[in-house]
Amino acid sequence: MKIRDEATVRSKAIYLALAVLADGHREILGLWIEQTEGAKFWMKVFSDLKSRGCQDILIAVTDGLKGMSEALAAIYPQTTLQTCIVHLIRHSLDFANWKERKPLAIALRPIYAAASADAASAALDEFERGPWGKKFPTVVASWRRAWTHIIPFFAFPPEIRRLIYTTNALESVHAQLRKIIKTRGRFPNDDAATKLIWLALRNITAKWERTSHHWRAAMNQFAILYEDRFPPSPA
Repeated sequence: MKIRDEATVRSKAIYLALAVLADGHREILGLWIEQTEGAKFWMKVFSDLKSRGCQDILIAVTDGLKGMSEALAAIYPQTTLQTCIVHLIRHSLDFANWKERKPLAIALRPIYAAASADAASAALDEFERGPWGKKFPTVVASWRRAWTHIIPFFAFPPEIRRLIYTTNALESVHAQLRKIIKTRGRFPNDDAATKLIWLALRNITAKWERTSHHWRAAMNQFAILYEDRFPPSPA
């Protein structure tokens, strides 16, 4: 968003956090305005969430945000950090032209659809040796850089994988906000931008009635994997 800051109009990012609660309902936990991201910024975000009552986060799904892992480990050390698989696939397809994107996506599927982390690693090695890996070594490199935060995905059963596969629930919110923001131009200050987004979020979340898709099937798996952490005890 374009926001005036000390007599200069600057481009600032609006960061949102969306949670799926223990009962399956979604909730926007907060919004933050910042020009740059990093461990210091994310430390502020997680400290803010902690002070406002967010006691625990089981799994954090993000798009490889800078400094996220360090801040999360400091404030919520038990949380599993998972890279958004869909974002990683989209990033991989950016290296290919339009005709190559569909077959490249098909070639990548054995990696993220593997039954285990070892099988996924073997599939990535095979992809690297194959024609697509030789043509797009940058794709292989991007998956290997993110591998530490990809492999947690394979420890979960299919019921949970469906939930942590993507951040599309938040991307949908972003898309709705962009439609509202694009007609507003620039904002006089951070408060004005925050008020507009807050009002927009209030309208968006008012339509959230159903629990997240596949949630019921995942609840038993969460209870087994996280034992005393799920469901959380009443505050």
